[in-house]
Amino acid sequence: MIRFVANHDDLSTDKGFQFKFYCDKCRNGHMSRFQPNAVGIAGELMRAAGSLFGGYFSSAGNAAYHVQRAIGGKAHDEAMEKAVAEGKQYFKQCTRCGHWVCPDVCWNSKAGLCEDCAPDEHEELAAQQALVAREQIYEKTRQQNYTQDLDFLNRASVVQCNSCNAKLNPDQKFCPECGSPNAAAKNKERFCGDCGASMKPEQRFCAECGAKQG
Repeated sequence: MIRFVANHDDLSTDKGFQFKFYCDKCRNGHMSRFQPNAVGIAGELMRAAGSLFGGYFSSAGNAAYHVQRAIGGKAHDEAMEKAVAEGKQYFKQCTRCGHWVCPDVCWNSKAGLCEDCAPDEHEELAAQQALVAREQIYEKTRQQNYTQDLDFLNRASVVQCNSCNAKLNPDQKFCPECGSPNAAAKNKERFCGDCGASMKPEQRFCAECGAKQG
């Protein structure tokens, strides 16, 4: 039985053995030193080559089996035990929950426990303050009326220019973007299409510029 972190990656290849161990809480990791596979590689890979090129077994499947033996087996187990012994130096085990954690981030040295079992007081206070502040911001934001100045009934009769779709107020005679006459303003009061002067409904010519009206 190997008593160590439950989270690890086996990075071993036919060239040698290497493992990466992770903190059970934050997954910070430690990479073990590379251990060359000097014992089993030569014989197993020679058998694999013999299988590939018409050796005793003469099957690619059997060659894959020998490659797997070159990576695994007793040599692999021994390398794993050495890597575990090395990796334990970089982690702390919590006696309350049993987790192996990194000492820099997830270990409460004052309590002698991991921070899941014994959170750091200052960190926990700061976290709770931030949580409450976020909740208060949400509540106070919900209490504010951000639509009190909006005209839901469109009493101001904001319209769009028929030519460029710019927003117009009803008292604007011409569009400030393209200069086109405001159709809504025409409906309320008649204006000269050339100079914008106010006109009576029965007038055929503008009293200001003399332009004929359509």
